[in-house]
Amino acid sequence: MNTIPIVFAFDNNLVMPACIAISSLLMNAREDTFYDIFILHSGNAGLKKEELDRIPTLFKNCRLQYRLVDSIFDNSFEIRGITSPTYYRLLIPEVIPEYDKVVYSDVDVIFRSDLSDLYFNTDLEGYYVAGVNSLSHLIPDHKKHYEALNVDSNATIYAGNIILNSKALLEDGIINRFREHANKQYKFQDMDVLNIVCAGKIKYLSPSFCVTTFFSEKYVRERQQLLSIWTESELDNAVQRGIVHYNGQKPWKGACYNFDIWWEYYRKSPFYNQEYYFNFFNQMLNELDLLPLWKRIKIVVRYFVFGKYKL
Repeated sequence: MNTIPIVFAFDNNLVMPACIAISSLLMNAREDTFYDIFILHSGNAGLKKEELDRIPTLFKNCRLQYRLVDSIFDNSFEIRGITSPTYYRLLIPEVIPEYDKVVYSDVDVIFRSDLSDLYFNTDLEGYYVAGVNSLSHLIPDHKKHYEALNVDSNATIYAGNIILNSKALLEDGIINRFREHANKQYKFQDMDVLNIVCAGKIKYLSPSFCVTTFFSEKYVRERQQLLSIWTESELDNAVQRGIVHYNGQKPWKGACYNFDIWWEYYRKSPFYNQEYYFNFFNQMLNELDLLPLWKRIKIVVRYFVFGKYKL
């Protein structure tokens, strides 16, 4: 049995999406894959565990454990509605010391394949963390932001899907550096902390490990820019089987790139609620009905123009 430790961190606002994300992970697990799932949470606001506790009873190839994180990040900088649990990933090597290498994932994701090949074939010798290029150099505001921090915008990674070399991070005392930087008001919070502290010790993974909204937009409209970083086969594999990360608009709140994938997994999950599903799409129809004619025409035009591309 191949055991893969994977960590999530969230508060009560994201319990439902977390259940869907973890369900998608386990739906795509191979017969010989076992996921040791850890959920990091604060003791200040009791995590609602009822639905989460159902997961090991519904899927045989996993174990679910909760790990309490101290209050060190309670007053850390919050922006864009992203709260303090986003910093918990920085403490994983201390909170989960039994593994030398650990996967971390946000919960606004859908897994579409098993993680065994990626996890066991990613050698982190000489690296602190592995992740996917964030394409910050293609976004003027982001590029300017990292230039101000003296960080190469071509070399930054997303923090939402990463593999941590916990052993090296502990041995080199990097966790204390994470704590120091987490007290600063960085625009991209833990993502900035990781890219600043781990600069020069970052391993880059294929885009299939983190298919973000921005990646999907580029794939459709400016694919050539992505081909300057990855191969054609890497891009196709990401689009077909990669981890979809909704790091912008959330699909359970409104339409966005790949939102149909999230709702497909929602329907397949043990947490499917027919009324919730109906109300969401009924509300979407109501919103479309209220649009003026010119906006409806614009939507139709965009559909037939961009709909020709295979997502």
